[in-house]
Amino acid sequence: MEKSKFDLNSIIGFLLIGGILIWMLYLNKPSEEEILAEEAKIEAAAEALAEANKAKESTTLTEATEQMAIAPNDSVAMLQLSSKLGSFAYSGTTAGTTVVENDVLYLEVSNKGGYITEARLKNFSTYDSIPVYLIKDGNASFNLKFTSENRTLNTRDLYFEPSLSQNGQNQVLTMRLKTAADKYIEYRYELIPGQYMTNFGIRSQGLDGILDTSAPLEIDWKLKGYRHAKSISYENRYTRLTYEYEGDKHSKLDPTGEDEETEKDVSWMNFRQHFFSSMILTDDPFKEVKFSSVDLVEDEEIDTVYTKHYGAKMLLAPKGGALAYNMNMYYGPTDYKIFQEYDRNLDEAMPLGWGIFGVINKFVIIPLFGFLTKYLSAGIAIIVMTILIKLLLSFVQYKQYLAQAKMKVLKPEIDAIKAKFEGNKMKIQQETMKLQNIAGASPLKGCLPAILQIPVFYALFTFFPTAIDLRQKSFLWADDLSSYDTILELPFNIPFYGDHVSLFPILASLAIFYYMTMTMGQSMQAQQQPGMPNMKILMYLSPLFMLVFFNNYASGLSLYYFISNLITIGIMLVIKNVILDEEKIKAQIQVKKAKPKKQNKFQKKMANMMEQAEQQQKTGKKK
Repeated sequence: MEKSKFDLNSIIGFLLIGGILIWMLYLNKPSEEEILAEEAKIEAAAEALAEANKAKESTTLTEATEQMAIAPNDSVAMLQLSSKLGSFAYSGTTAGTTVVENDVLYLEVSNKGGYITEARLKNFSTYDSIPVYLIKDGNASFNLKFTSENRTLNTRDLYFEPSLSQNGQNQVLTMRLKTAADKYIEYRYELIPGQYMTNFGIRSQGLDGILDTSAPLEIDWKLKGYRHAKSISYENRYTRLTYEYEGDKHSKLDPTGEDEETEKDVSWMNFRQHFFSSMILTDDPFKEVKFSSVDLVEDEEIDTVYTKHYGAKMLLAPKGGALAYNMNMYYGPTDYKIFQEYDRNLDEAMPLGWGIFGVINKFVIIPLFGFLTKYLSAGIAIIVMTILIKLLLSFVQYKQYLAQAKMKVLKPEIDAIKAKFEGNKMKIQQETMKLQNIAGASPLKGCLPAILQIPVFYALFTFFPTAIDLRQKSFLWADDLSSYDTILELPFNIPFYGDHVSLFPILASLAIFYYMTMTMGQSMQAQQQPGMPNMKILMYLSPLFMLVFFNNYASGLSLYYFISNLITIGIMLVIKNVILDEEKIKAQIQVKKAKPKKQNKFQKKMANMMEQAEQQQKTGKKK
């Protein structure tokens, strides 16, 4: 076989030919004037179609082009327009927006796409006094993707015809994407006075044979949440996508990183932005929805415009070959009282806590605080509510301190047991438990009352960050109880702490430290078992945690903990110095020790286990 040879002349020839072709293409490229002229033809084609449709509703694309100066067979613009739109080329509405509003909500709806391009809440402003916009400057889109005449079309690319009217006191805006006067896809917006909830509907009319209902129909809703609060990391912590599906099930996407989920039979979804919500609700659940959430916040130091990028792709199920969905859109505050008015389980869109914690918030904390704020300022209402809660829990605290007082009285005898059986940890534990059982004192009895307070503690921990009644309400040096208070701005940022100093967390930390010193300092060593870590560390860790991590939390929450611990300290001092008498407690213990004490089944079982363990320990030593 003859070997192929490298032909340098052939290579040079190909390069020259290629260069000549490129040069010819460059010489024959359209000028800027020709490009603008071609774009003008496209616009002229669209305008001519619109004029033709207004003059005669039955005018076809061919008839419409006859009214233009350019013949159809010479118009590239006409071919591009008709091939893209098909029957929907009938809708010749030009760009523009229509305003629809009531006394609390302002909306602008674009002719192109027919969706809301601006949503402003009239009664709210951001931390820097700018009106609260949930939608503005292209941060949201709403697109219906459908198939018509073997073409996949997106409503975001098409022009709707607006019509504004009144339905009683309600303002109604219909947006129609037409193929003819009586053939269209319609978006209907209806605003009710004083309501953030908007009636919204999607339906098709007379599109048999034009709208392909056998192909997937999908709504694609996207929104990037604007920053509204002073601390973007704190706001972002409570910015989350939540939804209801399969009847009364509720779920949410991860608030950090990227997350997505696909659910069936979705009845509502909330693109929550901490104190504000953008929601879609439907009477007929969406067949399937693919949710997505992307966290856009890196850290507190970066001046970020957006918090989250949300997405929801809703699969529709046409009925009888037509679209018919009755829905609602909600653009407004994340307010429990407002959500409750609609009886749609919308309170599940708020982080009020699960189980017993949510129950306490819904039926105790929220109604109580709502009642108090009718007559008092937000700061005073927090103080009064704290006093009422602490008084209700004072009996529990009495039991807790009584158990601690008993342990303090028993400390000398426990120390004697430790000295007597030094080196025998099992015997020390056995004798200590026996003494505590006889005296009716136990560390567990001091822990149980504290455990009973945890549900209230956690319920309040979830209540304050979600209480919109605290937003932009001032108290003392705090100008916004829903955000951190500041007494000093730092020229640098401390990791986990921030670039400022908040006073309420400092006061709360001092109060917690004093309270723990008073309640744990004397009794802790009595409860300390051999081999256990020194629990005094808790006296330092808890105040330190409060000081560092609450520096960026809502000042209303720190105010609550400060007042709560002050009241607790006062209650404990009254119990110690007025109600309880340690000498009397000591005498009562001696009386109990003199009486035969019956053990319950649990105590007997524990005693037997301790004796068996001691016996095994002795046997092991003999071997």
